[in-house]
Amino acid sequence: MKGIVLAGGLGTRLMPLTKVTNKHLLPVYNRPMIYFPIETMVEAGIRDILVVTGGSNAGDFLRLLGNGKQFGLSHLNYTYQEGEGGIAEALSLAHDFAENDRIIVILGDNIIGGSIGKAVRAFEEQPSGAKIFLKRVPDAHRFGVASIQGDRVVAIEEKPPNPKSDLAVVGIYMYDSSVFDIITTLKPSQRGELEITDVNNRYIETGTMTFDVLDCWWTDAGTSFDSLLRASNMVASWVKEGHIRA
Repeated sequence: MKGIVLAGGLGTRLMPLTKVTNKHLLPVYNRPMIYFPIETMVEAGIRDILVVTGGSNAGDFLRLLGNGKQFGLSHLNYTYQEGEGGIAEALSLAHDFAENDRIIVILGDNIIGGSIGKAVRAFEEQPSGAKIFLKRVPDAHRFGVASIQGDRVVAIEEKPPNPKSDLAVVGIYMYDSSVFDIITTLKPSQRGELEITDVNNRYIETGTMTFDVLDCWWTDAGTSFDSLLRASNMVASWVKEGHIRA
């Protein structure tokens, strides 16, 4: 199983902080934001990882991360996204890297306070399809929101003004190799982007989507100044409690 960290985009919601750097290189308490998704993958046993970046600061990722030695990796892979075509478009750049293997995708600004190793192993045993993570939140309208019936996801709605549940879709996704065929059939949304929610809904339509509800904390660090501050405070508490190295 291979890992893909999506760290492109222009980070306009964090201007002027992102005027001279990619948002995924900004600090979250004691380390760059990009460290967290890589550490999450490594802890779950993923060793073959691709970083998808973009913008005018892509070279800074190579200078910061190098070959991944600080994470216990023998190498890191990199590719470049031109413009802002959406999460699904960025994921499509990993087609050759995936080599028909299963993949786990983490958005570069998503940070969790726990392990996903058990879920990764469960997905490796899943016959086909996809797996997503959900988290109960008080502000579900900010996210993709899942509706579930029993042990099935029946729909995902992107940033609904009146959410049908409090289950936000976390920016961590696992897919089989058919994800790249699905992406080729997508049409741009009203934002002009290929949406990952559309990918997930295709799997739901075929009945091959499974889910886990996170029992640890989760936050997105890169959508606003408040989210960046909240992430830093949560990580600071986590470090002080001894759950992560200082």
